[in-house]
Amino acid sequence: MKAKSKVTFIMLLPLIIGTIGALDTASYQFINHLINLKKSGAPEVMDDGILFTAPATYKKVGIAFAHEGFSKVYWFRRLLIPDAAPNPQPEEGGKQGPPVVYKDSGILFYTYTVPEGVKSVEYRLIINGLWTTDPLNPNQRIDESGLARSIAPMPKISKLLAPQDAPARAVTFRFDAFPRETIYVAGSFNNWDPFMYEMKEKEPGHYELTLSLPQGTYQYIFFYRGERHLDQNNLTRVYRDGRPVSQTIVQGK
Repeated sequence: MKAKSKVTFIMLLPLIIGTIGALDTASYQFINHLINLKKSGAPEVMDDGILFTAPATYKKVGIAFAHEGFSKVYWFRRLLIPDAAPNPQPEEGGKQGPPVVYKDSGILFYTYTVPEGVKSVEYRLIINGLWTTDPLNPNQRIDESGLARSIAPMPKISKLLAPQDAPARAVTFRFDAFPRETIYVAGSFNNWDPFMYEMKEKEPGHYELTLSLPQGTYQYIFFYRGERHLDQNNLTRVYRDGRPVSQTIVQGK
């Protein structure tokens, strides 16, 4: 991660960490996506939850969900973004550079982690005190009472792939990110070359690569936007040169 990006990421965390619930607060992809939003839009699946946005021209926006009986309202927060990134290097004499300055992005946002067992995320908004559907989401349905509800996409929860579950004489690597990205996998099977194996986008935002490998134990890491990433679908990890890597076992026939 470049120094400027790392400082911006760290400085922004306290502003939004209180609203992202159980989403992965250490996810650079998520934070980077959030601070680079150009405008509000339809709900987006982010990690294990959903990101809702609205224009800041509204004074106040809340959201309530059908699976909770619309009994609780969650309020959107204003998204502040860096206007001037701080100097990551101390000035002459050891003094810290100027503090980061934030500006209003013009976007209100709320992130929601979908509870286990919920099959459909249906919701209504409260905009400036009035109940309504989401004007930025075309997916709606009319319920039994005749009221319209907005429908958000469900996050795709990946099944954890334990090492012993790997296919015989092969292993399938999986990585979820934004669509149309370039993802590589490297490991002990290719001398950690970060550019040899590029993953294929099987569906928007979901990347896979299957390699035929001899029976044995392998360590690996993903490379996304120039950064190392552990396999979030595999909890088996070891340390290599003082840094964590994922590990899997390729079974013999």
